[in-house]
Amino acid sequence: MPRTAIGADARVRAHDPGPGHPEQVGRFAAVQHALTSSGLLSDALLLEPRTATDDELALAHARSYVELVEREVSQDRRQLSTGDTAINRQSSQAARAAVGCALNAVDAVCEGAVQNAFCVTRPPGHHASSERGMGFCLFNTVAVAARYAQTRFGLARAAIVDWDVHHGNGTQDIFYADGTVLFFSTHQWPLYPGTGAASERGAGNGEGLTINCPFPAGSGREEILSAFEQQFVPAANDFQPEMLFISAGFDSRIGDPLGQFTLDDQDFADLTRMMLDVASRHCRDRLVSVLEGGYSLSGLAQAAEAHVRVLQS
Repeated sequence: MPRTAIGADARVRAHDPGPGHPEQVGRFAAVQHALTSSGLLSDALLLEPRTATDDELALAHARSYVELVEREVSQDRRQLSTGDTAINRQSSQAARAAVGCALNAVDAVCEGAVQNAFCVTRPPGHHASSERGMGFCLFNTVAVAARYAQTRFGLARAAIVDWDVHHGNGTQDIFYADGTVLFFSTHQWPLYPGTGAASERGAGNGEGLTINCPFPAGSGREEILSAFEQQFVPAANDFQPEMLFISAGFDSRIGDPLGQFTLDDQDFADLTRMMLDVASRHCRDRLVSVLEGGYSLSGLAQAAEAHVRVLQS
């Protein structure tokens, strides 16, 4: 039985932010080629395409926002009115396919078909809050997936780690006062979107369950892996999540055009092993990883390959 499921729905290629945009269609092809040529794709369970429904998106988004996205995409706008998110007429279809991929990954993992999954999705999602698209993001794929795992499979607690070079402000906002989701982020500071101070630690029932680790440009293995070891692992031991999600942003890799972190492929492999250990200890191995950023095509491909190779090991 395959250990890992991989979702790579070609419909996500339909989202086109426009010429010269870093979140280009080629990102999908670069990762797919790396996983195919390395043999990793052939060793995985391949997830079927799925389109997220309005009800599924509403697990993490206001219905009024979902309606706004559909309306503005259908009007052939070039940008959402909620912020700085570039769109075309196929953007909602692509974003729903990305979310659907993650929901199928949750099904495969929670039903025991595989132990973990990696979703080759775009556009990214972690900047999208319940009522607003931001950055390159329309719908928050990992947030919807975490909520889906809780509602569909009755899981009481989930953890989301985000190693993208940018702070996952949307994910943080959705779960900030929730109490059932532990959110942990390492990110470059200062950098878009300007959130993610260490003082942002949750509120109400979620007090202490948001953990931000902002680091300056030039940070790498020493800072980021240490943060995971010294802050996330103890927090997870206390919280005892029943499922682990990764917002796997590979723009924290050295050489990315949008970030100045210096992680390399071995660092991502080691981070992945650490997350598998947490999932083994607390989550009965249940782990779903969702692609976020990564804008050097060669760097993205190599880092994703290193990540999946460890997931399958």
